[in-house]
Amino acid sequence: MGIEAESEAVQLLREIRDGQREALALQREHIAMYQRQLDRIEKINDRAEAMQGRAGKALKFILWIAIPLVALLLLLMLWPYLRHVM
Repeated sequence: MGIEAESEAVQLLREIRDGQREALALQREHIAMYQRQLDRIEKINDRAEAMQGRAGKALKFILWIAIPLVALLLLLMLWPYLRHVM
């Protein structure tokens, strides 16, 4: 193998190395972007879970307090009419 062939081989190896460095840099960039997206998704999920918790509490309030109060209010409104029917 001559000096010129060795020089070409060295040049090719350098180009391969540089290409690998670029590929690794691109992969690191993609991983960082993925991590940012994952963090954002986790924050959105945490907010959604908090909203679900608040909605559950509101539903319990409606079931245990508001519905019986509405039923009582209807009964009180209908009481004069029910007295005449009976």
